[in-house]
Amino acid sequence: MNKKRENSLIFWLFLAPVLFAFFMVMIIPFFMGAFYSFTNWTSSARADSTLKFVGLENYIESFKDPAFGYSFGITIIYTVVNMVVINFVAFAFALLVTSQLRYKNIYRVGFFVPNLIGGLILGYVWQFIFNNAIPSLGKALPLLNILASPANLILSKNTTAILALVIVGTWQYAGYIMMIYIAAIENVPVELHEAAKIDGATPFIRLTKITIPMAAQAFTVTMFLTLVNSFKQFDVNVSLTSGGPSVMYLGKPILGTELLALNIYDTAFVSNNLAMGQARAVVFFFVLAIISLVQVSVNKKKEIEL
Repeated sequence: MNKKRENSLIFWLFLAPVLFAFFMVMIIPFFMGAFYSFTNWTSSARADSTLKFVGLENYIESFKDPAFGYSFGITIIYTVVNMVVINFVAFAFALLVTSQLRYKNIYRVGFFVPNLIGGLILGYVWQFIFNNAIPSLGKALPLLNILASPANLILSKNTTAILALVIVGTWQYAGYIMMIYIAAIENVPVELHEAAKIDGATPFIRLTKITIPMAAQAFTVTMFLTLVNSFKQFDVNVSLTSGGPSVMYLGKPILGTELLALNIYDTAFVSNNLAMGQARAVVFFFVLAIISLVQVSVNKKKEIEL
């Protein structure tokens, strides 16, 4: 019994610094932010004498704001498209580099390297590609001349600008997700594939009946990671489009590619409404938590079915 208590004490002593940091950096700021979301907090209203409790006013005004509603909708669309594209590309990469391809280890490194580049830098690099490199290519090649027109720039329209965000997000993140799929694919027993080959199963049958079901747990993890990463996209959104171009929504001009994280930032620090920005962040947290829990629950059920 004494030995168990001693081991337990050692366990908590080693865990204490991490718990302390977690509470100081995550838990306490979260509850402080939740409190401030019910006040009139701005950069000039931080002292107790000017800070006032306003109840649910910030939440009500947020849901009345067309820009917030639009950001919510466009974030959900972006997240769904980004999740599908990233996981499809990552799984295709994983199948490629676990095959009998020559130099497959070099390909693994090449596919993973973009994940090491910071989002802000990545956004500016791809902004140059979309605004300068592609139009120059259009001028050089007659067949692609349409790309040289300023009206056809990818970042000049909100629909194509969202697709540009998906392209950049996939280029950056697919290599990281690929590594998870590689681990899952390489853990599939070779004997299953050999037995299927003897029975005359085609590569597609082996993929759908053996590889994918055996890698079901990896799909749960990757779907969760891409969901969360896409929903809270910020740095690439800032550097690639800055929320633009502008569009009309419910009779009000708003930013056409302003995802939810950028909308919260602009509300808090550009519009100097810290309390409303914090209210939107609280809504953002609970929506993301609920969606993530539902996604993991559904994927877990799919694992059992497979």
